[in-house]
Amino acid sequence: MESLRWLIDVFNANIPVGNSSLLVREVVGNIFGLASAVGGMRRKVWAWPVGIIGNLLLLTVFLGSIFDTGHAANLLGQAGRQIMFIAVSFYGYHRWRQSRGTGTAISPRWATARERWTLLLVLVIGTIALTPLFRILGSYEPVWADAWTFVGSLLATWGMAKGWVEFWLLWVAVDIVGVPLLFSAGYYASAFMYLFYGGFTLAGFFVWWRVRNREQAIIQTAMPDPITRSAP
Repeated sequence: MESLRWLIDVFNANIPVGNSSLLVREVVGNIFGLASAVGGMRRKVWAWPVGIIGNLLLLTVFLGSIFDTGHAANLLGQAGRQIMFIAVSFYGYHRWRQSRGTGTAISPRWATARERWTLLLVLVIGTIALTPLFRILGSYEPVWADAWTFVGSLLATWGMAKGWVEFWLLWVAVDIVGVPLLFSAGYYASAFMYLFYGGFTLAGFFVWWRVRNREQAIIQTAMPDPITRSAP
C-alpha cells in the first residue's frame, strides 16, 4: 500500500515555478518526446518506443480534469494525438525495422507532388471536419487550433514513418499553432518544449535534406545514367 501511495505521489508531483507549478510527468513526457525526435533525426529505430513512453505520460496530462492534474482545460486534440502517436509508432517501428541497414533505419526521400497535395488537403479538411466535433466534446478554445495540431501531428508522424523529408515542415506548421494554444491553456512545460521543437524541427529538416542529397549522389555515382555514360 505504501508503495502504491508513493507511486501516486510521484505520478501527481509538481515543480513550483513562481506562482504556478509544472506537473512532473508533463516535463518528463516532453523529455521523452525530445529524445524520440533526436532519434528520429538520426534515423534510429529506438526513437519509436521512446516516443511511446512520452505519449503515454502526456495523454494523462492533457486530459486534465479526468486525471486531476490541476488543469481544468481538456485539450482533446493534444490528448487524442498521443493515442494516434502510439498507434502510428507501432507502424513506424515495424517499417523502420524492416528497412534497417547499417545502423540507420530508413532512407529519406522527397514526397511526390501528389503526396504533398494530399497532405495539404487532409490537413485543411481534417481541421475543418474535427473542429465542431472537438467543440461538442468540450475541447479548449480556439478549438480549430486543437484540431489543427491533432491532424498535423498525425500527418507528420505518418510522414516520418514513410521517410518523407517534408514531415519536419509539418511539425513546424503544428508548432506555429500549437505553442500559443498551449500557453493560453496553461500547459507551460509543453508550450516551452514545443517552442524549442520549432527550431529543432527546422534543423531536422536540413539534416534529412543533406542525407537525401548525399545518398542520391552515392546512388548516381555507383549506378550512372547509361545514356549519359554512353554519350560521346
